[in-house]
Amino acid sequence: MKKNIKHAVKRIGILGGTFDPPHKGHLHIAKDSLQKLKLNKILWVLTNKNPLKKEPYLQLKERIKLSKKITKNQVKSTSTYDLLKYIKKQNKRSNLFFLIGADNLKSLNKWKNWKKIPNLAKIIVFPRERYSLNRTKFKKIYKKDIIYIKAKKINISSSLIRKFW
Repeated sequence: MKKNIKHAVKRIGILGGTFDPPHKGHLHIAKDSLQKLKLNKILWVLTNKNPLKKEPYLQLKERIKLSKKITKNQVKSTSTYDLLKYIKKQNKRSNLFFLIGADNLKSLNKWKNWKKIPNLAKIIVFPRERYSLNRTKFKKIYKKDIIYIKAKKINISSSLIRKFW
């Protein structure tokens, strides 16, 4: 008996950030997620400006251009919560997985509607150099909604690249 592919639940990963600039570490997370989480696709979401960081070094158009070199499509967003709400509305029968590095986990409680994010997507945390995977900070709220991925730490970051530009 064949499964009805049209009605199968899709697994969509969302990798968001300023990508200032995008680099192989971002691509590694995307590829690793496709395999380890058995995702059907990944959306790269370029944020014009992260409200918790200083102004991006590169203009949005340049970051989009650079991202297109290593991906196919991008989606712009105003906030993670609003974006996830929009994607969920467009993909009602899909499971969403929001991909972040451990460096972003430390400031998660400062994000807009951060407590509601797990209602829309599982939060997938990848290890980063010099950041621990603090499982206790959000344990009460998230218990089963944060998944910590064991993966190779890529020793590259957008801030490191900017230092040498």
